[in-house]
Amino acid sequence: MAFEVTVPVRFGDVDHAGIVYYPQFFIYFHEAFEDFFNQSDYPYATMLDRDRIGWPTVRIEADYKAPLRYGDLLGIRLVLKRLGGRSVTIAYHGHRVSDGKQAVTALITTACVDLDTFASRDIPDTLRALIGRIGT
Repeated sequence: MAFEVTVPVRFGDVDHAGIVYYPQFFIYFHEAFEDFFNQSDYPYATMLDRDRIGWPTVRIEADYKAPLRYGDLLGIRLVLKRLGGRSVTIAYHGHRVSDGKQAVTALITTACVDLDTFASRDIPDTLRALIGRIGT
């Protein structure tokens, strides 16, 4: 089953046109990625600080379908597309909660890195099992 989270569109997220400024969606997606770990009882901060594992984005593509405005709620569903040896690709599907209209989709690949050396590393088995729970 895919992981889902809802985020509010805040005043500072919109541009002069009154809609979410497009790079803000990348922040929403990363927050949803963090929320997945936090809600799975493996806090993202623990992964970074104690275990020294990071997930920098190495590839991203996005399609914008409908605008979101201040006060809207964005529902984000994560779908696991690929779990490799050293990277993960997740599809993010964002919709406006009030009417279900699809607002944005993205495909994001993150690499697993050792935060002390910034070299790529194998995804630990415990994280592999956890990420597998995102669902396809």
